[in-house]
Amino acid sequence: MWKETFHFAGPFNFDSVLQRHAPDPLKQLDLDKRTIRVPIVIGETSQVVDVTAIGTIDHPAFFIEGENNKEAAIQRVSEIFQWNVSLKTIHNHFQKTDLKELFNQFKGTPLVLDFDLFGSLIKCIIHQQINMTFAYTLTDRFVKTFGYEIDGVWFFPQPEMAANLRIDQLRELQFSTRKAEYIIGIAKEIVENGLDLDALKANSDEEIFQRLTSIRGIGKWSVENFLLFALGRPNLFPLADIGIQNGLKKLYQLAKKPTFEEMEEYKKDWEPYLSYASLYLWRSIE
Repeated sequence: MWKETFHFAGPFNFDSVLQRHAPDPLKQLDLDKRTIRVPIVIGETSQVVDVTAIGTIDHPAFFIEGENNKEAAIQRVSEIFQWNVSLKTIHNHFQKTDLKELFNQFKGTPLVLDFDLFGSLIKCIIHQQINMTFAYTLTDRFVKTFGYEIDGVWFFPQPEMAANLRIDQLRELQFSTRKAEYIIGIAKEIVENGLDLDALKANSDEEIFQRLTSIRGIGKWSVENFLLFALGRPNLFPLADIGIQNGLKKLYQLAKKPTFEEMEEYKKDWEPYLSYASLYLWRSIE
C-alpha cells in the first residue's frame, strides 16, 4: 500500500469532475467526501486508486492511495484528471475572447476523461443513437457481465476477452446486432490486427482519425469523442454537436442555431483550445 499527497497550480475544479462522473452507475464516488475510486490497469496489473480532493479551486491538492506501481499509477491518474494541463494558461487565453464570462463562471473546469482507453472506445459505440440513460444501462450491463471487479470497483473487460464474445451474448443484454458486431470487431482489431490504443497517444489527431475510421462502426463522431474524452486533445470543436450549437445560440442570442460557416468564424479566437471552448459551451446550457 502506498499513499501520496499531490499539489499543482490552480485553477482546477475537481468537484465539477465528480459531478460529471456521478450519473454513471459504474463510478464509485462520494460528492461530500470529494473522493473517487479509479480502476487503473498498468501492464498486466489492475488496481484501484483512491483519489480525494483536499484543496480548493485555486489551490488544488489531492490525497492518493493505491496498492502498487506507485509512480506509474500516479502518472496515469494525473493523465486521467488532466493535472498535467495548465488550466491557468487556458483561462487567461479566453479572457480576451467572447467566452470570457463563461470561463469566469465555470473557472477551472477540466476535460473529464474516461478511465480506460478501450472502454472509452466501446462507450462511443454503445452511446450511438440512444439516450444517455439507456447508454449508461447498456454499459453497466456490459461491464458487469464481462468485466471484473476489485474491491467493489468494476473494470472494463480486456480486449482479449471481448474479442471472444459472441453476438448472441450481447444481444441477450439488449445490444443491437450491429453494435454487437462493432464491439467484437474493435476488440479483434486490437487483438488480431495490432491496434495499440496507448500508442495512439503519440499520433496526431489526423492520424488517429485515419486509423480509427478504417474500423467498421467507428465514424467521425466516435473519433471526436475518443480524442476528447479518452486522450484529452485540446483543440477539437465538433461543429455538428447540438449542444455546442445551442450554447452558441444562447451566447450570441441568436434566433436560430448557427450555421457551420458562422461557427467557423466564431471559433477562430478560441484556438488552440477549442476543446475547452466546447466544454464551457456545453456547461453553459446544462
